Amino acid sequence: MRARGVPGTAFELVAFLAVLVLGLPVVALVARALLNGSLATAAGLPAVADALTLSVLTTGASLVLTVALGLPLAHLLARRKIPGAALLETVIDLPIVLPPSVAGLALLLLLGRRGVLGEPLAALGIELPFTAAAVVIAQTFVSAPLFIRSARSGLAAVERELEDAARVDGASEGQVLARISLPIAAGSMAAGLVMAWARSLGEFGATIMFAGSFEGKTQTLPLLVYGEFQSGSLETSIAAAAVLVLAAFGVLATVRLLGRGAVAGATPGGSRVGGAVNDLETSPA
Repeated sequence: MRARGVPGTAFELVAFLAVLVLGLPVVALVARALLNGSLATAAGLPAVADALTLSVLTTGASLVLTVALGLPLAHLLARRKIPGAALLETVIDLPIVLPPSVAGLALLLLLGRRGVLGEPLAALGIELPFTAAAVVIAQTFVSAPLFIRSARSGLAAVERELEDAARVDGASEGQVLARISLPIAAGSMAAGLVMAWARSLGEFGATIMFAGSFEGKTQTLPLLVYGEFQSGSLETSIAAAAVLVLAAFGVLATVRLLGRGAVAGATPGGSRVGGAVNDLETSPA
């Protein structure tokens, strides 16, 4: 018994070490901002308030855009046999591994004023670079693949027998998706959304290349942190970073708490799926 307990103890020690490695830098940052009073001071600065507001609005918009574009694509990859699917998935995943500055340069070459689509868009009176819209596009470009991968995995895990049974009961493809597939895959999609949002919130390189860093216009919290650090305002930079950490922690904790009940009800055989099947069986064809 003792021999079997040794690996467990070693694993616990390594796990504790991992928690320290991952948690201590963040704790040190927030503690520094709290103890020296810079967090309270920075919270009242217009630049910090503007950057926080812009970060919340742009990441929210990027999430909406990610779901609108990513969910149909994830469903297509999960449920259809597409020629060259492996190559397509590689292209979709590419922004995850690209250096952020390369992603920003690619967007600039495509949508910039002298880019491939820049001049046609300018002729229509649309200018994207160095605007809030550019921030949303940059965030979506680097974060959407995280949601697409997660949503695809969740939808691919849905048992086809459940979907076929719903179709036999007279459900349309939209009803099958809304009442069967999406509830079962909700856990995976929620995890993908959290990861996509977190990636958007921390986005820096692509944003500064494609949107710039203009206070009150395109300067998100990560850009403010870097800008204050570069200008020598270390305490303001630390405080802005602490605001970013606390905002991210608050949203992630809330999402996880709310998601537990949703995921529990969305598991195969769970009440939500059972209720959805019952609804389809009793609904008129």
